Amino acid sequence: MNAVDTNVLVYFVDESEPAKQAKATELLERLGEEETETTLLWQVAVEFLSCLRRWENEGRIDRATTLAHLERLEATFACVLPSRSLLRTSLDLSSRYSLSHWDSLLLAACLDAGVDTLFSEDLDDGMTYDTVTVVDPFA
Repeated sequence: MNAVDTNVLVYFVDESEPAKQAKATELLERLGEEETETTLLWQVAVEFLSCLRRWENEGRIDRATTLAHLERLEATFACVLPSRSLLRTSLDLSSRYSLSHWDSLLLAACLDAGVDTLFSEDLDDGMTYDTVTVVDPFA
């Protein structure tokens, strides 16, 4: 199973980074067509929504645009909610790999959901954390 980090979704909709937007668009289109399932992790969904809401407050987008982006995600990828064990797994990952709080939560969510590949520019490209391998789609 695949998952994408918030940065992929942000670049997908951010016209101020055209090169990264093109790569994010290509990746999301490919993942939407692949037989391997791609999941939307709850943490990623709420971080993405937070970014969109910030852009609303800055006047970059309106509420209709925010809703359109969310509806597109919901129609393409199933959202996975966190389990109770995620917090303890996060603490363990943080200690073993010297990860930030948010990165360890993301990887714990991946492990919990059975994700094998996480597409992200925020973690080390090619690194495997337990059973989750990170791929930087912008490298």
